[in-house]
Amino acid sequence: MTLIKSISGIRGTIGGHSGDGLTPLDTVKFAAAYGQWLISRNPRMKVKVVLGRDARISGEMVRSLVSATLQGMGIDVIDLGLSTTPTVEVAVPGEKAHGGIILTASHNPRQWNALKLLNEKGEFISGADGAEVLRIAEAEQFYFAEVDDLGVFSTSDTWIKKHIDLVLRLPYVDKDAIAKANLHVVVDAVNSTGGIAVPALLEALGVNSITKLYCEPNGDFPHNPEPLPEHLTEISSLIKKEKADVGIVVDPDVDRLALVCENGEMFGEEYTLVACADLVLQSKKGNTVSNLSSTRALRDVTEKYGATYAASAVGEVNVVDLMKSTNAVIGGEGNGGVILPELHYGRDALAGIALFLTLLAKSGKSCSQLRASYPDYFISKNKIELTPQIDVDKVLSAMKAKYASQPVNDIDGIKIEFGNEWVHLRKSNTEPIIRIYSESKDKASADALAQRIIVDIRGIAGI
Repeated sequence: MTLIKSISGIRGTIGGHSGDGLTPLDTVKFAAAYGQWLISRNPRMKVKVVLGRDARISGEMVRSLVSATLQGMGIDVIDLGLSTTPTVEVAVPGEKAHGGIILTASHNPRQWNALKLLNEKGEFISGADGAEVLRIAEAEQFYFAEVDDLGVFSTSDTWIKKHIDLVLRLPYVDKDAIAKANLHVVVDAVNSTGGIAVPALLEALGVNSITKLYCEPNGDFPHNPEPLPEHLTEISSLIKKEKADVGIVVDPDVDRLALVCENGEMFGEEYTLVACADLVLQSKKGNTVSNLSSTRALRDVTEKYGATYAASAVGEVNVVDLMKSTNAVIGGEGNGGVILPELHYGRDALAGIALFLTLLAKSGKSCSQLRASYPDYFISKNKIELTPQIDVDKVLSAMKAKYASQPVNDIDGIKIEFGNEWVHLRKSNTEPIIRIYSESKDKASADALAQRIIVDIRGIAGI
C-alpha cells in the first residue's frame, strides 16, 4: 500500500491500514484539513466547494467521504459528478466557489485515487498553501459545525457542456474549418470521463465521423492509463483499419492529450503543445512557457514567430507562475498538457483537441505531414543510482561547474545546453537517484549525450 502526501494533494492506493494507503480515515482527515484551510481564508463567510471526479472504481466511495466531511464542517458542496480536471477548474470561478477538489489519480492505475486541491481561481494551490494544509492535517486542527450549521449538498451536471461552450468561443477555434475538413477521429478515453467529454466536444466542433474506443466511463481501465506509445497499440491499429485521419487519447481526468497520426504512428506527447502553440502564435504574438524537461521544439516554433520562450521548474504550478510573470499566451508541459490563459490556467485536453483539429483542418495536411513540419527532436530518459553516502547536491554543483562555459539553468536541478541539444539532471526527493533527461536530433544522439553525462557523474561521485 502507498500513501503520498504532498503540497499538491494526497494520493495513494485504496485499502490497507490508516497511514499506509488512501483509507477512509486518511481521506476524511485530509479533506477536513483542506476545509479548515478554506474556512480560515474566508472568515465569517459561508464557504462553497466544487467537487468532481474521474470514473475510477473508488471514485464514488471517496466522493461520499469528502462531501460528507466538508458538509460536516459547514461547507456547501456543489458536486459535478463524473467530470474532468479542467472542467472542475473552470467551474470553481464559474460557481463563485472558494475552492475545488478533483478526485483523480490522473494517469495512475485503477488501484490509485487522489484529492487534488484548487483555490478560488480554480488553480492548484501554491506550495506554501499546500504545506499549510499538510500542517493542519498533521495537527488535526479541524472544527466541525453544529447541526444547524451543516453544509448544503447540491449537484450540477451542466459544467461539461459549459466547458465545451467556453472552448468553442476561443478566438483560435474554427468550427467551420473543422466541419468542412470532414475528419474521421478515433477516441481512446480509457473508460473514464473523457468518454463523456471528448465525443461531446467533437460533435460540437462538427466532427461527424467518430469511432469510440473505451469510452464507457466505468473505471475499468483496459490498458495502462498513461498515454504513452507502448500503451496505445490498439488505437494505432484501429486508426489504420478505419482509415481515420487522427486518433485522440486522453488520460482518466482529461488534462493530458496524446495524438496518433493516420499511419498509426505517434504524433508525440511532446509535440501536442508545440502544434497548439503554432496555431495560437499565428494570430497572437506572445511568449510561451514549458518546463525544463520539455522539448526544444516549442522554443524553435516560438522564435519563428519573433516571440520569447521561457522554461520553468518541473510541475504545473511552476509553469503557471512563469506564464503569469512573462505574460505567456500559451504554455504547458511535454506530457501533452496544454495551458491556455484565455480559458484558464490549467492543463486542458479539451482545449488542446479544439486547437489541434483547427490547425489540422486549416493546414490541408495529413496528421503525419503536420508532424513532419516541426523540428525533429528525441528525448531520452535515464537515471543513475548513487550510494546513500554520496551528496547528490554536491554532485550537481560539480556538474554545473564542469560545464560553466555552457548555458546552464539551475532553478530545478541542472539543465545544460549544447547548441540544439540539452541534458536536464534532477535529483529524487526520496532516493539517492539522479534522473537524466537528454534531447537531441534522434534517439542515438540523445542516448549518447545521456551516457556521456552519466560517465561524468560517475567520475565526480567516484563510483
